[in-house]
Amino acid sequence: MATRTEEEINRRRTFAIISHPDAGKTTLTEKLLLYGGAIQSAGSVKGKQTDKHAVSDWMELEKKRGISVTSSVMQFEYEGYCINILDTPGHQDFSEDTYRTLMAADSAVMVIDAAKGIEPQTRKLFKVCAMRGIPIFTFINKLDHEARDPFDLLDELETEFGIRTYAMNWPISCGISFKGVYDRQKHCILTFASSHAGRSRIEAIECDIGDTEKLDELIGEDLRETLTEQVELLDGAGFDFNLDDVKCGKLSPVFFGSALNNFGVETFLENFLKMTQPPLARESEGTTVDPFSDKFSAFVFKIQANMNKAHRDRITFLRICSGKFERGKEYLHVQSAKTMRLSQPQQMMAQEREVIDEAYAGDIIGVFDPGIFSIGDTVCDASMPVRYSGIPTFTPEHFAVVEQVDSMKRKQFSKGITQFAQEGAIQIFFLPESGMERVIVGVVGMLQYDVLEFRMESEYGVKYLKTDMPHEIIKRLADQSLDVKTLKLSEDTRWVQDVRGTNYLIFDGQWSVRWALDKNPGLILLDFDQKNETEQ
Repeated sequence: MATRTEEEINRRRTFAIISHPDAGKTTLTEKLLLYGGAIQSAGSVKGKQTDKHAVSDWMELEKKRGISVTSSVMQFEYEGYCINILDTPGHQDFSEDTYRTLMAADSAVMVIDAAKGIEPQTRKLFKVCAMRGIPIFTFINKLDHEARDPFDLLDELETEFGIRTYAMNWPISCGISFKGVYDRQKHCILTFASSHAGRSRIEAIECDIGDTEKLDELIGEDLRETLTEQVELLDGAGFDFNLDDVKCGKLSPVFFGSALNNFGVETFLENFLKMTQPPLARESEGTTVDPFSDKFSAFVFKIQANMNKAHRDRITFLRICSGKFERGKEYLHVQSAKTMRLSQPQQMMAQEREVIDEAYAGDIIGVFDPGIFSIGDTVCDASMPVRYSGIPTFTPEHFAVVEQVDSMKRKQFSKGITQFAQEGAIQIFFLPESGMERVIVGVVGMLQYDVLEFRMESEYGVKYLKTDMPHEIIKRLADQSLDVKTLKLSEDTRWVQDVRGTNYLIFDGQWSVRWALDKNPGLILLDFDQKNETEQ
């Protein structure tokens, strides 16, 4: 007989929603929350119906820009399942945050704009999913607008990603003439009306594909002829459905709908929950950790400060990989080899929080961070020490000097910059022996500078002067004990250190890199995220 812990883990479903910007990812997230009763109307938190911003877009900058710039965690119940949704930024400038979040997911939902198909960011994110072999479900959105041929969209998915597809339902036209979808499993029609608008659930109309009279009545003769031809082609030439292939990421179930109008969302959710799995096993230094183990283990995939203005604290996000978490119990922080009580354990609904007493494998919890956690750290039961592999850091591509302008705000500037360094999404480098008044900021995408500027001013009351640098290459010294001052470097090369004191060199081009290697025999430079053999 299954224990309560096993029963709780079995009903967990943890997935990330990924897409290119504007494909409708955050809208789909809102509608899923709507079905789970976590919110009362799309774009609002329960009890706050006047606030029409997306629940997952909690940061003020997100509300002003209308885009997601940081991942959000939301948990809700639906028909006996406990669902953890990880809503990720779609913009490529925040791809590192999305990458880390995907490491915490057991499956992924890929949202694609029916008019645009696969876009560059979707392609990058898919590769991360494929690398981990996790199930991928596809929701082709915006069928109420003019769209590309659905066969072309499926072909593009198969060609671009090297994955098989199976259309769970099939669109009946698109745009102004969009009539709904045909459910291939249940042999029924879901008729579309723009009046659904995210409030009413849609009743299916049973109708076999061969029932010409009824189909003509529902969608008209012309659309019926097109639908029957297309479904016959799908049945004859399309891939067969195979749940085992879905579970290992080799076949993607495809759903068509309109998230904005709440059309096809309920069908998607119910099918998704039937096909996706409970928490997956995780690798730890060559061993496999069973999620149903009675020993607790988790890893840090995100650190976020100042999520709630009333708290002004820093929250570390943990993905629980095995067992049961219990409030008040001491656990081992592997990296520091110290045991600790994880204080203020919280369940998350974007920036809303609820203190919890227990959580299970598959759950995402937030704990107060006094400044000891780093991305990729492992926390576990001291009687079963494990160490999950670290999460790679993206190499910065743009650099700028940031210096404080108000000497009276020195303390706030230092606190804010240190906080960003510890969060890790934006790389902060310090100039040795020059103090905290002037630092170098490295980012993957230029929009991250806007996030830094906005948060420094809104959260710490600090304005600063930013000067872009021509540098574009960063290398880490293989020998960290080397006296950098003795190196012969070109005039434009900069020596910097990260928050842990690791030494790096920033170059303005490949010529400066070659010059440093030529002038310093024996010098070994590593890529930003490259490990020494002793660090493997």
